[in-house]
Amino acid sequence: MAHVTLVDPASADASVKPTLDQINGAFGVLPNMFKAVANSPAALVSMWGAFGALGSGKLGARLGEEIAVAVANANACEYCLAAHTALGKKAGASGDEMADAQVGRSADPRTQAALTFALKVVRDRAAVTQSDVAALKAAGFDDEGVVEIIAHVALNLFTNYVNVALDVPVDFPGVRLKQAA
Repeated sequence: MAHVTLVDPASADASVKPTLDQINGAFGVLPNMFKAVANSPAALVSMWGAFGALGSGKLGARLGEEIAVAVANANACEYCLAAHTALGKKAGASGDEMADAQVGRSADPRTQAALTFALKVVRDRAAVTQSDVAALKAAGFDDEGVVEIIAHVALNLFTNYVNVALDVPVDFPGVRLKQAA
């Protein structure tokens, strides 16, 4: 049971109703995470705006979802792991590719570089080195890509923390956490 009220969109306050309606329109349902975050209009607008901005970013939906499952697994966030695995498959990744990304692996060198960097940002609390950034650039990322990977990590830390701290019930097909290699 969630530690906060899951806001019912039918009776939602006018300060969150339009955003909840947008989210419902995008997903076809209103995921529980957004119902929990709707307790704060500012947090809801911030989260939804970040998803929209990064969703149309340079990295593309699939890589964004692969980063998301790696970060979710590292933070033991079952909600985000389930949601982003489903979204990653919708973005064109296979189940095996999402399972590999979950533990920071990819057969694609560019994706591997992004996952390695993203997990280092999480694990080392952003204390990356010049050589870490150089490895990303050698894999084909420019400065925009480097910053966008960090933005994906930050957004996913926010969603992981919301879902874990508030014990938001998972409403996507469940995915088991894995021990990272």
